[in-house]
Amino acid sequence: MSKSGIPNPPVATEPRNDWEHYDLFESVKKAIYSLPSRFESTLNIDGVLATDLFAFNSSLGATIEQQVVDSLNKLRSVWDPEHHYELYEFERQPQTFPDVVLKASAPDVEPTVLMGIELKGWYVLAKEKEPSFRYKVTPLVCAPADLLVVVPWALSNVISGSPMVFEPFVMGARHAAEYRNWYWRHKKKGTSNKNIELSSADQFYPNKSDKISDHPVSDSGGNYGRLARTGVMDEYIAELFEEKLSGIQLASWQQFLALFTEGATNSDVDIALQKIAKNVAASVDDPEASKKLAEKFREIAGIIEGE
Repeated sequence: MSKSGIPNPPVATEPRNDWEHYDLFESVKKAIYSLPSRFESTLNIDGVLATDLFAFNSSLGATIEQQVVDSLNKLRSVWDPEHHYELYEFERQPQTFPDVVLKASAPDVEPTVLMGIELKGWYVLAKEKEPSFRYKVTPLVCAPADLLVVVPWALSNVISGSPMVFEPFVMGARHAAEYRNWYWRHKKKGTSNKNIELSSADQFYPNKSDKISDHPVSDSGGNYGRLARTGVMDEYIAELFEEKLSGIQLASWQQFLALFTEGATNSDVDIALQKIAKNVAASVDDPEASKKLAEKFREIAGIIEGE
């Protein structure tokens, strides 16, 4: 219990280090963190309209997630260097939880599933500067080795090119579910009734028909499950937006693309472009950078607007 009287947040839960597959668990996490340098995509996007920019996550999300799974299987040398798990591979099962499992490829191999990953792709330049997914699974269906993994991605040339991924956010699946419920009950503001109806499901790797979601008693805004709004990702998101794409921080690209909303005039866009470019230039202490960056932003703005 904290000094404020609010219970302390739940601690991370992981498999015991004497679990026979613990080394595999650690190696899979290493493989996940290596995705930015090893991710492969056959997609190439071109000719995107401004109105379609913010639909990337929904239109391409499933494809990106499948390519993340394919990349993990190609990283077998990272997570299975001693070839102990040659009969296992990552498999996507998007209709149930978790949506990726490390599963035996033959029916007579036990255990059938070694661990799972709830995988969320995130188009990092979307209007909202945070992932919008809702994570509602009840904690007891999350096995100790299961992970929640959020993979941020963008196009290599900002509004065209091939998808590229950045360092993922990795958290224990059960820990994420427990943290979400702790936040809702003890930290969330503006909700009078903070009770949660917990699912009775407690079986790892449930069936598609199992009712595995927790539900708040009161949620008029539909925000339950928005993990990014609990604050648990704040530090990660802040560091992520310092990463660069085409030499410019993601934060600046996100601000830039958010300009193209209904009602924004060319004058509004020009003023905002100059402001963003000036801020970026100031961060690198280069007086000439402001003009160059403004020109680069304006060039891409012209492409978006169809000039």
